[in-house]
Amino acid sequence: MIYVENKKTKLETIQKRYPGADILDITSAAEKRYAQILSPFYPHGGIPVPFSKGVYATCVEAIWQGLKVFKHQGIDVQTFKNATMKNLKRTVRKYGMPLGHQKGVFLKDLLNYFDARMQIYLPSYKWVLENVDEVKRTVERIKERSKDHDIVFLDYNTNTDFRDISSPISHAGLVKLYIEGNYPSETDKYTPLSPEEMEQKKAAKKKKKTLSKKTKTENNKEQQTQLNLF
Repeated sequence: MIYVENKKTKLETIQKRYPGADILDITSAAEKRYAQILSPFYPHGGIPVPFSKGVYATCVEAIWQGLKVFKHQGIDVQTFKNATMKNLKRTVRKYGMPLGHQKGVFLKDLLNYFDARMQIYLPSYKWVLENVDEVKRTVERIKERSKDHDIVFLDYNTNTDFRDISSPISHAGLVKLYIEGNYPSETDKYTPLSPEEMEQKKAAKKKKKTLSKKTKTENNKEQQTQLNLF
């Protein structure tokens, strides 16, 4: 199985939580390049900007940030060219409150947060998973490994539910969904989690945390291995 944990969590804690699992950091700060290329900050180049024929960006994060519209600033097409993995985020402090994401470069339509996630971020990240050869190879190897080993992805965000807009989506969660064949379809209609669903999710999370603490006291200690695909 594949799990997602916060990169800031102590390694010892993760090791106790998932005895015997492979641990793979897939953030932009990952030490292994084959893992780092799964980050939405990684500058693969040539990524089509949704609803913008002929316009391309270096990375998924550049698309997400570049199409943001703020109270005092519109979209920034120059962000599409940032290949440094740094200084990509456009902040509220500098530009004012965000109003939404513009539906591409040429249209003036504004998308709300959920629709932007579904129509801009997820399709852009999926494009990378399906069209960048070295990413495809890495994902395939992780998929094969996950058939008989537990794998823990490390990410700064741990929200793996694309319908939950209470926090940013985890790209590690998207890789997990893709490998498991559950990546959201672009043709299906989705809605954000309702308040009732959010309460149910919180209750389930609390219960899971309680069970996890109990399990930790019962598990014997096993040697951890760092996932090495190559």
